[in-house]
Amino acid sequence: MDNLVERARAVALEALKDETRFDGSPFITHPDNVARIVEDEIGLPDACVAAVYLHEATRTHKDVDISAFPQDVRTLVDGLNKISTIKPKDTRLEAENYKRLIVQYSTDPRVTVLKIADRLEVMRGLQMFPKTSRDQKLLETLMLYMPLAHQLGLYNINNELGNIWFRYADPEQYRAITNKLKATEKDREQITAEFIEPLKRKLSDAGIVYKLKIRTKSAYSIYRKMQVQKVPFEGVYDVFAIRFIIDCEDDPKLEKDLCWKVFSYVTEEYESDTARLRDWLTTPRPNGYESLHITVKNRQGQALEVQIRTKRMDIEAESGNAAHWAYKGIRHEASMDRWLQSVRETLEHPFEATPEEMPAPPDKEIFVFTPTGELRILPAGASVLDFAFNIHSGLGCRCTGGKVNGKAVPIREKLKTGDVVEILTRKDQRPNRDWLGWVISSKARNKIKQELDADERKAASDGRELLERRLRNWKLEFPDEWMMEFIKARKYPSVLPFMAAIAREEVDVNDIKTFIQQKLTAQQERTVQSVAEVAETPPQKGYSGVTSDDILVINAKNVKGLEYKMSKCCNPVFGDDVFGFVTRTEGIKIHRISCPNAAQLIERFPYRIQKVVWQEKEGTGDFQCTLAVTADLDHPVLSAIMDIIGQFRVSMRAFNVRENLRSDTYEITIRLLVPSSAELDKVISQVSALRQVIKIKRI
Repeated sequence: MDNLVERARAVALEALKDETRFDGSPFITHPDNVARIVEDEIGLPDACVAAVYLHEATRTHKDVDISAFPQDVRTLVDGLNKISTIKPKDTRLEAENYKRLIVQYSTDPRVTVLKIADRLEVMRGLQMFPKTSRDQKLLETLMLYMPLAHQLGLYNINNELGNIWFRYADPEQYRAITNKLKATEKDREQITAEFIEPLKRKLSDAGIVYKLKIRTKSAYSIYRKMQVQKVPFEGVYDVFAIRFIIDCEDDPKLEKDLCWKVFSYVTEEYESDTARLRDWLTTPRPNGYESLHITVKNRQGQALEVQIRTKRMDIEAESGNAAHWAYKGIRHEASMDRWLQSVRETLEHPFEATPEEMPAPPDKEIFVFTPTGELRILPAGASVLDFAFNIHSGLGCRCTGGKVNGKAVPIREKLKTGDVVEILTRKDQRPNRDWLGWVISSKARNKIKQELDADERKAASDGRELLERRLRNWKLEFPDEWMMEFIKARKYPSVLPFMAAIAREEVDVNDIKTFIQQKLTAQQERTVQSVAEVAETPPQKGYSGVTSDDILVINAKNVKGLEYKMSKCCNPVFGDDVFGFVTRTEGIKIHRISCPNAAQLIERFPYRIQKVVWQEKEGTGDFQCTLAVTADLDHPVLSAIMDIIGQFRVSMRAFNVRENLRSDTYEITIRLLVPSSAELDKVISQVSALRQVIKIKRI
């Protein structure tokens, strides 16, 4: 044994001298057995064998000094020690995460292979462990180590691990399958002999030197086929395959020619299923696997799988150096596949790569633990705050900092693989916008934004309530179009942040009051200008046939031959208190005394005011008017209003409804033709009496 291995074993022997295994044997027997698997069955170099001993020496005895050993050996030991702390959970998702963690800890790819060898030794002696420990190891082996062994191309080890798992997990089924394999062994030999007999002469005459091998599936592999295909043992048609191994020079063209020649002899003799032809000679699998697979029927009509390859191809396939997860349909990430492919290449040429040339594992993720040992996977560069939100959104929102490996750190502290993180919280802690710059995981960012939006909505609700209360006190309204104009001028993106700004006193509500008053003043001035064509001097005597002393008696029809119109700004009806205003081009316009423009008209143009009275009897004409109704968001109120209108001598010309979701009300506009103000008053009185109606006014 090499001096390096001897020195490593001596260190382990000293560190483990007082320790025993579950069966009472010295613990040193475990690394001894693993070392034999690593050296004899896998063929790794002495550095790997030494690492096996030093790993067991330092795994629990942290004070053992191994600084005298080469750096590459210490790197292997460090990776193995980290992996030994992993405790997979009982879910397939967790197992996949732990498998990826093992890969990431393996800065030297041989670490993964050493760990698989360690697990094989444990499984070979599984009977010595207590049941709870045994069950845990069976679960870990099935979900973690067998997929890794398969991906690394360690097929013999993978098959053995599978059979051991099967033997303990379902002993009755295991015995049934293994007994059937033994019972049918002679049949398989006879089928193979009958199959090759008609081909012997042809192959001999062609000068093809070959070896025939029967490749029988493992009990575990057959069991999996039965489960997936839902068939009995007898329904698994490829329990075994007949393999031609051609002996020839390692010349690619010659090898392919000979394989296809054997293929032609087989398909001439037996009926083939072309749908099941697998040509991995012309296009090898991504992992380099080369072979021809064909399914044929023998004389008895049995389906047989035939594999044709050369000796070189068989050695490479059997040696376990070609990972072929894609063939088995197992999902995996391309980055990890590429790395494990480089692991395969390293195992093929263990003496051709220096430690510096060893492939590095994927670095897009970090693997971090809770204080209880639960694994969490985060994107590289994640912070303590990312970790808190990964555990639970509520924990993230209350996070004030953390402890990383026992040391207090701020919430923006970056984490690295292997860190043990404890989250510190405070009940009154709330997310703020700075947090968005301290997280990189989408879960954390989305939750922080949700919380910030919730705070904004709460502030907006308070701001809206404040504004509506002030508007009621001022007896002013703030129409949507005016509000949007004000918001745009203040450069707020929408109503929500504007209302929140009111709550935070970033917007003075008195500025809103001033703005509304200015809009009302401007609106009144525009109305006055549109109603009155103002002359600089009083009208001449006889203008329109009236003077300011005349009294105009009107009804729905013209009297005295005078031209007059009902003003559209207030829509007077018979019975209203009214006055006339003399215009330059449109004759006399009749306004209600309560018209919004009445005060300015009377004050600025007293010489144009005409006294007006209605004739004593109601005229035959109708007058147009508009009502504005505000009501609760209760659908029956709409039909109730229309029912009331139908009870009186009025004619409805328009009925428009708008939902105001801010105040949960209907904004209803009704245009009517009425014969008199008395009839209109009846409508207004009845509608205002409805319990859902908040207010009604004539406009």
